[in-house]
Amino acid sequence: MAEPFVVFVTAGSAEEAERIARALVEDKLAACVNLLAPIQSIYRWEGKVEQSEEVLLVVKTTSEAFEKLRARVIELHGYECPEVVGWSIQRGHGRYLRWIDESVRPTE
Repeated sequence: MAEPFVVFVTAGSAEEAERIARALVEDKLAACVNLLAPIQSIYRWEGKVEQSEEVLLVVKTTSEAFEKLRARVIELHGYECPEVVGWSIQRGHGRYLRWIDESVRPTE
């Protein structure tokens, strides 16, 4: 079984988040994507502290699919420097983790 992985991506609008989420699932780069909105983000960008409303995508995938997923997000995203950060899932419900593994099949 591939290593289960969770990835956070932020998007500037619900439409962009839905477009990215759908593409990741359709491309079999993700088993599931949850969209959490609205979130308030406070961050430093180009030397200034900024604040904006965003949508957080919580992507369930595998570590093996991460690089292709990252590249696809960058391709689809409107931000100059999109957030794409991932972590290994250390523990979880075995059946759910197997479902992630079976659902994620990135093409060559």
